[in-house]
This record gives sequence, C-alpha cells and structure tokens, in this order.
Amino acid sequence: MDFNEKHLDSYLGSLKSERNLSYHTIKNYNIDLKDFFLFLKDKQITDVTRNDARRFLYSLENRKFKRRSLARKISACRSFYSWLLREKTAKDNPFLLLSTPKLEKKLPNFLYKNEIDKLFSSIKGGTPFVLRDKALIELLYGSGIRVSEVIGLNLGDIDLASMEVRVLGKGGKERISLIGNQAVQALRNYLNIGRLRIATLDTRAVFLGNRGGRLTQRSVERLLKKWVKKAGIEKKVTPHTLRHSFATHLLDNGADLRAVQELLGHSSLSTTQIYTHVTKEKMKSVYDSAHPRA
Repeated sequence: MDFNEKHLDSYLGSLKSERNLSYHTIKNYNIDLKDFFLFLKDKQITDVTRNDARRFLYSLENRKFKRRSLARKISACRSFYSWLLREKTAKDNPFLLLSTPKLEKKLPNFLYKNEIDKLFSSIKGGTPFVLRDKALIELLYGSGIRVSEVIGLNLGDIDLASMEVRVLGKGGKERISLIGNQAVQALRNYLNIGRLRIATLDTRAVFLGNRGGRLTQRSVERLLKKWVKKAGIEKKVTPHTLRHSFATHLLDNGADLRAVQELLGHSSLSTTQIYTHVTKEKMKSVYDSAHPRA
C-alpha cells in the first residue's frame, strides 16, 4: 500500500469510528478521493498545492460532471485535508478556499393528497407480502423516516400502543418518530399475520424479504414502484418522495417548522426550510390559476 492509499485507508476508518457515517457515504468518499488520486498520478498528497486543487476542479468541469457531483468531490477532498491537518500529516488545506459553482436549487418532489389517496387505495389484498407493503408504505408516509431507517428497524423499535417508532438516523443519532392510526393498523395487521408467514429465519428485522431475511433498500424501491404504477401515478416516486410528502403536508396544514425538523431528524433548520418553498410554490400556483387579477 503506497503513501496516499495508506492515509486514505486511515481516513475512511475514522469516518466510520469517529463520525459513524453510513457504508454508502463512506463508499462515496472512497470513490471521490480515489478519483483525486488518479488525477495526482505519482504525486504525494502532502505535496499538493492550491494550484493542483484548482487544476483538479477544472479537470472535473472538463469531464462534464454535474454541479452537485463536482461539489461533492471537492467537499470530499476538503474534508480529507482537514483530517490530514488534524493528524499533522499535511501543512495546509489546498481545497479550503477553492470555490465551486453554485448548486441549482431543486425543490423536493412530493405527492399531492389525492395522489397519496390513490396510492393507498391501490394496495389491496390480504397476502403476507401485500400486508407488508401496505405497512411499509404507510410507515414511510406516516412517519417521514428515511428508507435506510425503515429497513433498519427491529421488532423492539416499534411501540404500537404509544404510536411511536425508535429509529437510528444519520450519524448514529437515535430519535423517536410518531406514527398515525392508519400506519398503526397496517403495522398491526402485518406483524400479527403477514410477518409470521414470511419469517423463515431467526431475525429481529421488522420488514422481511421474500426469503425471510431483512428487506433491502433496492427491494423497497421496487415494491413502491410497482404500487405507484398500479395506482396510475405518472411521476417518479421513490421512498424519499414519501418523506418529502410527509413534511410538505404537515407544513401545508400549519405544523410548526421546528416540530417538523425534529420529526425528520434534520440537524439544521435550513434543511427543513426547503419544504416551506414547496408550499409557497403550491400557493403561488393556486393564486395564479384562481385569482382574477393574477
């Protein structure tokens, strides 16, 4: 293992042990930093200058990376050098003052209330897998938790009597999410009937796949896509769309922004505030179409 790879390996280990980042996030750091190493060729990371950092940025622009991907790669390098500085391996951070193109603001994709109704109306049947899908989709929309948090749930994390779910969020932060009556009923049907018929392994996982093991994120995406198609909803819907819908509908109905922040598990209020833009867009659309002097 060469000098650069050795320090990359140590850095990735620190992301897991110190910051408790997810496997997916660490994998992206690894990809982005190895891309930077390829650009460096034989140059050591301790010899990199601000001019090298600028040249790396230009090389990414020439390769037609989207702004978001480009910003992520530069951010990964900046974080890596901050760690090298802390470890006293590097003398400065060549990426510290490097500015990247501003990201275009994308409003979250969400489902309108009538589309949510269509989605749940399409999920009919009493087979174990239909009961599972109904419970899972009700939970995603009813609590706003992330798909990674849903598939990570164990039996002891759900308290139907208190209508609460204990989830392990980003950075290993634990929080309590609330669930409504519809989700509680769907979960009760699944846990008491459906799950018992699916379980073939000794697992604590709440949501099980076809072979009885813990359901994967890819499987959740596939099953949701199936029900969306059956409902006749002609837009791309992912598990995160249901999270966006949860937040948007709460704010539409007058929920406090900080309360929504807590429910979503956002560390920063500014992350939650994007949903206020969604509701403003909706209000503007209603105004433009309905007001005689709009």
